[in-house]
Amino acid sequence: MPDLVSWILPFLFVLTLVVTIHELGHYWAARSFGTVIDSFSVGFGRAIFKWRDKHGVEWRIGWIPLGGYVRFAGDDNAASVPDHDDLAEMKAKILEHNDPEALQKFFHFKPVWQRAIITVAGPVANFILAIALFALLLGVFGEVRSTPRVTEVTPGGAGQKAGFVAGDIITKADGQAVQDFQDIVRHTVVRANVPIVFTVERAGRELELVATPALKEVVDPTGARQKIGVLGLSHQATAEDTRRVRYGPIEAVAAGAGKTWDVLSTTFYYLGRLVRGQVPADQLGGFIGIAAASDAVAKAGAEGAPNPAMGVFGSFVALLQLSAILSVSVGFLNLLPIPVLDGGHLVFYAYEAVARRPLAAKVQAVGYRLGLALLLGFMLFAVWNDLQRYNVFNFLGGLFS
Repeated sequence: MPDLVSWILPFLFVLTLVVTIHELGHYWAARSFGTVIDSFSVGFGRAIFKWRDKHGVEWRIGWIPLGGYVRFAGDDNAASVPDHDDLAEMKAKILEHNDPEALQKFFHFKPVWQRAIITVAGPVANFILAIALFALLLGVFGEVRSTPRVTEVTPGGAGQKAGFVAGDIITKADGQAVQDFQDIVRHTVVRANVPIVFTVERAGRELELVATPALKEVVDPTGARQKIGVLGLSHQATAEDTRRVRYGPIEAVAAGAGKTWDVLSTTFYYLGRLVRGQVPADQLGGFIGIAAASDAVAKAGAEGAPNPAMGVFGSFVALLQLSAILSVSVGFLNLLPIPVLDGGHLVFYAYEAVARRPLAAKVQAVGYRLGLALLLGFMLFAVWNDLQRYNVFNFLGGLFS
């Protein structure tokens, strides 16, 4: 069982950065349309610190640092899911003290296209954050690449069965250019039992090999047991094969967008396999997994630092990389067409735009309840998986044995 205390600060840094930018996306889009906003909160629950700005928005820091929200004027809850049966009552209350034109300043009386833009702005902000962080890291530090040369082939492994030998240089995987051996690892881990066509350079000749990664359980750097696709190919970087690639500002942004797309497409691909039952569902992780990854990444970033200050800086840089990856995942998951998520709202707005009227209040209410139940069930399932992967039950049992 890893040290839970060491997880807290890295985890809160990553989660707070990603969630805050997501909510700021909603906030900035709403402000651009002149929407009245009651509050912006980082964290949930009772505020430990709050202030009100000149626009009347209350900025809050909640004592439960596991999310955040923007609350528009007229909302009954932090999820911007009012009781649609009460919209008429809300309208009457607004008109008691305001001119009819004032209705257009309230989110729920905005044109449907504006509500859609405000809703989608959260996930878009996550994608922009990911591109910006990747671009920043590439522009400042560049990127170390190592020629994807196979140095060892595991006997009996998928790679040997496909015909790989030591010295092979892998140039493509399923037609995609390979620039570093880690590109192969990222492509392989989510494709267990899926044939992959590799283009290989061997002794000056180019040939194609088809390998099917085996599903194997491994222990990752966080100490968790993971089931991933494994080829059985090893790579040991040498000075001759290693180089650092530098990026100018425009190149860094383009490369950052490319990395963001790679993470997004991999997430989409893996989720599709999960839905079809092609990969085990027990690999889904939740907050515990994110906390463990944050801890492992922070420690890896500080490793080998000459002094504590450089160690903290190394951890900070490494956590920015993790934040970029997590930001893509948060943006993608929020676009899923599940009521209570941004994607669910967009589905309702799409219906309203086509039908020229909102979906029936009772249907929306049922949808939100089902969506909330699905989301909570998914979160509990992910937490259960984390508890098993990190041997929490064995750890707790040891405390009382």
